Amino acid sequence: MTTPAERYAAFRQRHGDDGAALRSFRGLYDFELDDFQLDACRALEAGDGVLVAAPTGSGKTVVGEFAVHLALEQGRKCFYTTPIKALSNQKYNDLVKRYGTAKVGLLTGDNSVNGDAPIVVMTTEVLRNMLYAGSATLAGLGFAVMDEVHYLADRFRGAVWEEVIIHLPESVRLAALSATVSNAEEFGEWLGEVRGETTVIVDEHRPVPLWQHMMVGNRIYDLFMNDDLTLRINPTLMRVTRDAERLTAGRGRRGYGRPQRSRPPDRVQVIEKLDAEGLLPAITFIFSRAGCDAAVQQCLYAGIRLTSDREQHEIRQLVDERTAHLPDEDLAVLGYLEWRDCLERGLAAHHAGMLPAFKEVVEELFTRGLVKAVFATETLALGINMPARSVVIEKLDKWNGETHADLTPGEYTQLTGRAGRRGIDVEGHAVVLWQPGMDPLSVAGLAGTRTYPLRSSFQPSYNMAVNLVGQFGRERARTLLEESFAQFQADRAVVGLAKQLRKQEEALEGYQEAMTCHLGDFPEYAALRRRLSDREAELSRQRGAARRAAAVRSLEALEPGDVIRVPGGRRAGLAIVLDPGRNPRGQGPSPLVLTIGKQVKKLDPADFPVPVEPLEKLRIPKNFNGRSPKERANLVSTLLAKIGDRDLGKPVRARDHSVEDEEVNELRRRIRQHACHGCDEREDHARWAERYYKLLRETEGLRRRVEGRSHVISRTFDRICSVLEQLGYLEGETVTDEGRRLGRIYTELDLLTAECLRNGLWEELDPAELAACVSALVFESRASDDARRPKVPAGRTQEALTAMIRLWGELEGIESDHGLSTIREPDLGFAWAAFRWTKGHTLDAVLREGVNGNELAAGDFVRWIKQLMDLLGQLGNATPPGSKIKQTAGKAIDAMRRGVVAYSSLT
Repeated sequence: MTTPAERYAAFRQRHGDDGAALRSFRGLYDFELDDFQLDACRALEAGDGVLVAAPTGSGKTVVGEFAVHLALEQGRKCFYTTPIKALSNQKYNDLVKRYGTAKVGLLTGDNSVNGDAPIVVMTTEVLRNMLYAGSATLAGLGFAVMDEVHYLADRFRGAVWEEVIIHLPESVRLAALSATVSNAEEFGEWLGEVRGETTVIVDEHRPVPLWQHMMVGNRIYDLFMNDDLTLRINPTLMRVTRDAERLTAGRGRRGYGRPQRSRPPDRVQVIEKLDAEGLLPAITFIFSRAGCDAAVQQCLYAGIRLTSDREQHEIRQLVDERTAHLPDEDLAVLGYLEWRDCLERGLAAHHAGMLPAFKEVVEELFTRGLVKAVFATETLALGINMPARSVVIEKLDKWNGETHADLTPGEYTQLTGRAGRRGIDVEGHAVVLWQPGMDPLSVAGLAGTRTYPLRSSFQPSYNMAVNLVGQFGRERARTLLEESFAQFQADRAVVGLAKQLRKQEEALEGYQEAMTCHLGDFPEYAALRRRLSDREAELSRQRGAARRAAAVRSLEALEPGDVIRVPGGRRAGLAIVLDPGRNPRGQGPSPLVLTIGKQVKKLDPADFPVPVEPLEKLRIPKNFNGRSPKERANLVSTLLAKIGDRDLGKPVRARDHSVEDEEVNELRRRIRQHACHGCDEREDHARWAERYYKLLRETEGLRRRVEGRSHVISRTFDRICSVLEQLGYLEGETVTDEGRRLGRIYTELDLLTAECLRNGLWEELDPAELAACVSALVFESRASDDARRPKVPAGRTQEALTAMIRLWGELEGIESDHGLSTIREPDLGFAWAAFRWTKGHTLDAVLREGVNGNELAAGDFVRWIKQLMDLLGQLGNATPPGSKIKQTAGKAIDAMRRGVVAYSSLT
């Protein structure tokens, strides 16, 4: 079997010349296409699918645009899919400029423009929904472009990409565009299996060279020295950072005074330095929305102005034009005047908390070169075409929702890929700001690593299951799921594990032979020895636990003034108890003591391997101050005077007195009586036996891993189908009416949504109450540790939400019975905001009360409202006969579509 690389080489040999479509396509550009672009276009014209993996900003989208061109030339349709609506809107506008509005459509959930056009730009979810619904729009489809296909690694949405790839009709040629990943060949091989002949084209060459730097203090240093085509870290940078670390760690003369810290440059200094060095426009990545906003404010208060009078006038004109449709009262709430003032200075923030219309303006101004410094969260790196001359990274770790995690090489490459504008800049620049503790070696590791593989996040869902069973039946559906990239990768991993398993099984046979004894059954004898060893270890643990419990009880009985002996460790010796330190949380006492060395220390049970007994009692002065050296010395003198020359005896040591144990005695007797006990080579055999049993444990664990990875996707699918059968959504191979309604609900909590509809929980609610309840199925709080009880509307809304939580608990129990855990608890945090907005309250009032009493960002509010409207729209297609919910949901959508929501084209 040939590899993708070999097939690609053969393809280049066969198809060196351009076809007619490619010749006409090249005439649309005023620059020569790169080799990788030409190779991909030739593959498409020759009838192959393509996977193009290339750096950000290298021009991958040219290949997608050729698929569009080829479809029009052949009189067929092309769907251009993107992961985010902002990117869909951007690509729609690009294609409209080239082909006109009559030939280009847009479908994003929010917008439906000319959906029957021969070219339709859409989010990937829209295409997935079309495939399951068997949409008539699919007729005549010849090409599908999947931009940013590496999104299939996204743990929340990645499954959608695999669903589309698997279910697209065989006649459709796929153009998959990916960031550079280290396992592109593996991904391409899978595409070849499920889509047919696929040419894999990997190009790691950046069209604009990228220079890596670190900024230490107020100076920018090259990260690498480029000597004889080999990269080595700049020795000057290493010396400067070492000196900075010493300054940070060092103190004033004789150890007193404030540390002479070497601090990283502040944001104003960074922008001024970049401006002075000619490195603007720049994007500074700050992994915090508040940090982005604060950076703009800091530059504003410092009086930074990066624009000319002409540019300021042009910015004001464009900003006023793009925001003219927004209500004046909402603009006041959103801080419009200050935002515009910052833009006129060439400064802007860019993050998901901003109003979508504001973000669009920032993107347009930056692309035009009018805004020179943008402070952005990492979401800017995902697809939006917004290149800069320089990229600045403040820190090499970010909050991932659970913990502060280091940037991966893939994330670093994605961020720095924005640096260098093709056709404008000769070179791009990535600048990492030095922080105390940051090693240039770690930065070099991120900049130089090319190992960031694409990993599937595919998992079957309830909606997916009923749609697949309805279209193909259970057996065919299971087979289709086995074709997923997730299973493909699992199977490849199993191949390696199975090989290792076979090697270990062969080694076990050798070990077993080596421990064979001519006097008897040595495995039996070894098993007795192992049982004895395990039992003795267990008894030792029990005795240790009993000693620790006794020590804790003795510490709990201590009183202030007790003189005790600390048996060992750094604090060994006599000590006076100042405070018994009893811990009400059950974590054991932590007595505060004054040692014979006149130091106040806190002890814990670990300092006492044996119980402690007071040796003497002292009276501690009523106003004793442990911070006073004099008072500490006086109290120790009192102790020494009271004890005098008295012999206190030796410290009690922890002794492991063996207790008679019947099982131990019986095992020892059986070992002595065993035939192998008298073998001259007994200990040699025993060593082989130890190796055998250790390897046996490892082998059994390995076997479990192999079994766990084999058919993992189809096993999950079977469990999901079992839950659906129990609840009446499936009857064997048949999808019931309830199941068909579930198949129209595309949301993370699809089954809970369907159950709420089936149980009639929302039938008697008005539009605002329904919006509040349904919001719990789409909203997820950013602060998972916020323990405050969310505010919800009283009356019917509260009753319905309580019933939803109860229903979720029942479903969680059913899932648990079937070995599943996929349904998260509904989040009530947005219910109050959704209720008030639907009731007609002002934007100011809704944002101020926000979520759980925390003010809500305008961008978050619009995004959650849009997602809520989308799910309410789905409910209309999924309600049972005779239900009032379709009408109520429509009224709720109409009530919410106002102000900034109505005029927001993105989510």
